[in-house]
Amino acid sequence: MTTVELNEVRSARDYSLAGTSTREAIEKGLASAEWYHSDVPRNVMKELMQRSDGPALINTAIWLGAMLLAAYGTMHFWGSWWCVPFLLVYGVLYGSACDARWHECGHGTAFKTPWMNNVVYEIASFMELRNSASWRWSHARHHTDTYIVGRDAEIAIMRPPDLLRFFLSMVGGLDPLLSMKTIILQALGKLSIDEQSFVPETEHKKVFLVARIYVLLHVAAIALSIYLSSWLPVVLISLPRFYGVWHVALTGHLQHLGLADNVLDHRLNTRTVYMNPISNFLNMNMNYHVEHHMFPMVPFHALPRLHEAIKHDLPPANTSIWQAYKEVWPTILRQLRYENAFLKRELPSTARPYRAEFHELKG
Repeated sequence: MTTVELNEVRSARDYSLAGTSTREAIEKGLASAEWYHSDVPRNVMKELMQRSDGPALINTAIWLGAMLLAAYGTMHFWGSWWCVPFLLVYGVLYGSACDARWHECGHGTAFKTPWMNNVVYEIASFMELRNSASWRWSHARHHTDTYIVGRDAEIAIMRPPDLLRFFLSMVGGLDPLLSMKTIILQALGKLSIDEQSFVPETEHKKVFLVARIYVLLHVAAIALSIYLSSWLPVVLISLPRFYGVWHVALTGHLQHLGLADNVLDHRLNTRTVYMNPISNFLNMNMNYHVEHHMFPMVPFHALPRLHEAIKHDLPPANTSIWQAYKEVWPTILRQLRYENAFLKRELPSTARPYRAEFHELKG
């Protein structure tokens, strides 16, 4: 890997979706542009894109079953220290694993049956404190303009990096709070300028309705806690995203952290990381993230096979979560001084080179 420092050009990045960087991205042809894709034989891709209810039903049953057992243990031992291990497991299953379920079902690829995708998507969206109506549009923009400054609404770590926010996101202190603030504003009938840039006007009322339902559910949890004179309903319904988000933050940041922005090749701005079986399960194989961005219609259960089919054309995958952070951390520290610095992923000799017509390495 090579850290590239283009500090002779230090143009401030405007991460809003209606500012100077937005105009620059459109002028430079980076918005809704053509992306590089690895070659996959048509018959192989057709097989990989086959959808099936089976893998997602098994995955969902294990997820919900484990979460119910953890919730039962929490309630059974509530009031003693014995509830803590169950609460920690419940928090990760609720506050972190919901992210991958929201993501895959939002793509409509987890299940073959559409209503199954929709049901799990709505449940996971509430658990994640993400408005199910607005985030469909936000994530569509993320895939259309991945890591394009001024266009991508889902850039988590900006440049220069805010290390305090980075660490707070790891312990769940900030991002869920900001999500709750957004939901409250939406419930009051308000959309930010950024949200207005990607949510069609015809969908605004739906966004407001969903937000109001979320607020009512959380108010009901608070009311139940008051009625029972117990924090348990709030701890199990409203707070897991705060104390259980650490795992998805730990693994999710690695998807794009420290890599090139404003490029049109996912091999440059997206990372694949080999993870342990538990993290693979919690992430529904989203750690195969280059593969997912290149071919977002391939279901989660087929991503490891897609990886094997195209890895000759990709930068080597990081071998573990620890190894990925060890590799990227020096670049993050350099970005404190030179925001244009980025980690350039080296390609194997079997890969097609990065092509100038698809991007300019501007960092």
